[in-house]
Amino acid sequence: MGSAAAASATYFFTRVDSISEEELDSLPHGVIQLDAEGVVLRYNAFESGLSGLSKPKVLGKNFFKQIAPCTDIQQFYGRFRGGVAAGQLHCTFRFHFAFERNPRDVTVTLFYNERDKTVWVLVQPFEGRTTEEAWGRL
Repeated sequence: MGSAAAASATYFFTRVDSISEEELDSLPHGVIQLDAEGVVLRYNAFESGLSGLSKPKVLGKNFFKQIAPCTDIQQFYGRFRGGVAAGQLHCTFRFHFAFERNPRDVTVTLFYNERDKTVWVLVQPFEGRTTEEAWGRL
């Protein structure tokens, strides 16, 4: 991720409790908000473009079971469950979304929001850089 996108991610984390739909849709990376069960609460325009799935198709559905079953593995869903159980999560890792229409390698950040008891998933197409280079030092 370029410096503008890294700055955007930092901005996002400082405003996570009050970010509007318009601001969410203007971010240069995918953003998904999940409840503690993995149900999609918010889903931005960039992520819709990455996945090829519209907001109405994903809102209210379980991300791990109905939207992206390729994430129902320890590397992704296991981290999510562990973070929700602990009430603390902030990790970044590489992942391959095996979407039928638009498979892609990405860098994923999972961030637990204590206030809302939700998990934010940030998704950036992987550009051959390390995680630190892709997301900057947050």
